[in-house]
Amino acid sequence: MKILITGAAGFIGFHLSKKLLQQSNIDIYSVDNINDYYDTKLKEDRLSILNDFTNFHFYKMDLSDRSNIMNLFKKENFDVVVNLAAQAGVRASITNPYVYIDSNIKGFLNILEGCRHTKVKHLLFASSSSVYGANSKMPFSVHHNVDHPVSLYAATKKANELMAHTYANLYNLPCTGLRFFTVYGPWGRPDMALFKFTQNIIQGKAIEVYNFGKMKRDFTYIDDIVEGIARIIPQIPQPNINWDSANPDPSSSSSPYKIYNIGNNSPVDLMDFIATIEKHLQKKAVINFKELQMGDVLETYADIDDLINDIGFKPSTPLDTGIGNFIKWYKNYYKIK
Repeated sequence: MKILITGAAGFIGFHLSKKLLQQSNIDIYSVDNINDYYDTKLKEDRLSILNDFTNFHFYKMDLSDRSNIMNLFKKENFDVVVNLAAQAGVRASITNPYVYIDSNIKGFLNILEGCRHTKVKHLLFASSSSVYGANSKMPFSVHHNVDHPVSLYAATKKANELMAHTYANLYNLPCTGLRFFTVYGPWGRPDMALFKFTQNIIQGKAIEVYNFGKMKRDFTYIDDIVEGIARIIPQIPQPNINWDSANPDPSSSSSPYKIYNIGNNSPVDLMDFIATIEKHLQKKAVINFKELQMGDVLETYADIDDLINDIGFKPSTPLDTGIGNFIKWYKNYYKIK
């Protein structure tokens, strides 16, 4: 099987590639532009691990490069595509919106076009819990309407879901969207809370805590995320024969299209999250409390009933275990005693 994983130098793409490369019957191909949104050394070090596998093939390429992406699809004829490459980050999308359109919209269109012209059997793509936006009914369900994003990043992810459905409808391209909930763990992104908090606490610097700490997140460990993706890859979506156009369910369609939440199904208070980091570092945080930032939501909480019922999988890594694993990795990677 030939699988294209876009963004293999990224956090989730690296872990998924590593997991699948351990299966001898799978060849993993990847494109990544190694942009400088965060430390490129971290991306290069992830890639160096993947390059040790003989069944890994890497192309340094930008998703928005239409001709090169199309040529790659035609040359390799992938069986499955997992699109994880994107310009990430809710807050940065407010200050630098054009980058998000180029990567997340134009880039995803090139993926869709490559898939439909080369008859890819299954396209999986990263969406985000941020698409729930202004929704307040908890837990967030894939059966809820998500038409009120509160950041441009969320809007691009919602747009990806709509674009994928269009291609599923027009070209019978099987598409599965995956809404990830606050992913964390070893080799994580430096712009995310766990990485920044750990770094600042170790260095004796203050951490910035928004909405005065009154927030909850459904933190989901990276191993659970990639296990979920790996299990969904062979589950090619079929048209829902019971789909009712007069009462449309957003999670499925009369076309081969499906949406899943992948989350821990257990929201954690932000202050409890910080206390767990402090416990593993054996050091107290200096906290600067701040008001809620533009684009942020107060709480995320994943309803994963469809994931359990269809795939037979439920994320289960406790926060204490996941944070402990991250801090061990962080100290080892940065050579901190």
